[in-house]
Amino acid sequence: MLPADSGIAAAASVLRAGGLVAFPTETVYGLGANALDARAVARIFEAKARPSFDPLITHLGDAADLAELVGPVPPAVAELAERFWPGPLTLIVDRPRRSRRSSPPGWRRWRCGCRTMPLPER
Repeated sequence: MLPADSGIAAAASVLRAGGLVAFPTETVYGLGANALDARAVARIFEAKARPSFDPLITHLGDAADLAELVGPVPPAVAELAERFWPGPLTLIVDRPRRSRRSSPPGWRRWRCGCRTMPLPER
C-alpha cells in the first residue's frame, strides 16, 4: 500500500490517463473515473455491468467546483452545497450544453457530491 500522498498522486495520474481508480466512500468503495472523459466513464459502466440509465455521482473538491462543472448554479442548490458540503449530500443539477460530448449518451443531469474521507496513512 502506498503512503497517502503517493497514492493520491498515482490515482490522479491514472485518472488523467483515462483509467479507473477505487476509492473509499462513507459506506463502500467506489470505482471512479474522470467525469469529463466519456470513454473513462463508459469503462465504469462496463466494469460494473451497470445499466446506462443508472447515472453516476460526480465527486467534486468543493462547492466552488460545481459552477465550473455546470455553469450558473441555482441559488437554492448553491445554498445547500455551501451548507452541507463536504458531506453525504448528492445534488442533481442540469447538465450544461458545453459538456454534452463529455458525458454518456442519454444523461441530461449531473449528480454531484463533495465528500471528505479520511485517507490511510499507509
